[in-house]
Amino acid sequence: MAFDYKKEYKEFYMPKDKPSIVTVPSMNYIAVRGYGDPNEEDGEYKQSIGLLYGIAFTIKMSKKGDHQIDGYFDFVVPPLEGFWWQDGVAGIDYAHKENFKWISVIRLPDFVTKEDFEWSCEEVTKKKKTDFSKVEFLSYDEGLCVQCMHIGSYDDEPATVALMHEYMEQQGYTLDITDQRLHHEIYLSDARKVAPEKLKTVIRHPIRER
Repeated sequence: MAFDYKKEYKEFYMPKDKPSIVTVPSMNYIAVRGYGDPNEEDGEYKQSIGLLYGIAFTIKMSKKGDHQIDGYFDFVVPPLEGFWWQDGVAGIDYAHKENFKWISVIRLPDFVTKEDFEWSCEEVTKKKKTDFSKVEFLSYDEGLCVQCMHIGSYDDEPATVALMHEYMEQQGYTLDITDQRLHHEIYLSDARKVAPEKLKTVIRHPIRER
């Protein structure tokens, strides 16, 4: 049975639809950085997703090739995630998506070293004849956060964020979004196949004690 991060780490991927406090350990990701509206057809964001999955599936299928990764175990490719920000804005201004800056990511299993990652980039570039130079190996230590499962359209996220911030303050914490600690979303639904009102998205914000 393939290891499924969503099921094995439910505290990070399947929180309840009520806010909670969580400490997230350091993780490694496949990452692509970009700028602009994520809904733009054939835009930079949608192209980045193809790059991420190209690397993720090359690593997953490495078991069938000549490059044997030390410590490999079969796994379900983890969900797409994103870190989002806008210059000069505290939090997120959903009315101006064209100003989004983002880091689109997929979690890497711990057994994947930077060398294995670089091998996968070379391998998929040869196979797909596509430029993967934008893809990077990212280590990110998220730390103390407030999070919540948001069910519904991405445009309705502000209501869930407001509940998260209210809960955080009740618990004695304050928001700690900085240049290094970012608004984070984990996409558990495929927006191409699921109705907007049924989309499941984990929203996570960095916090600190007051």
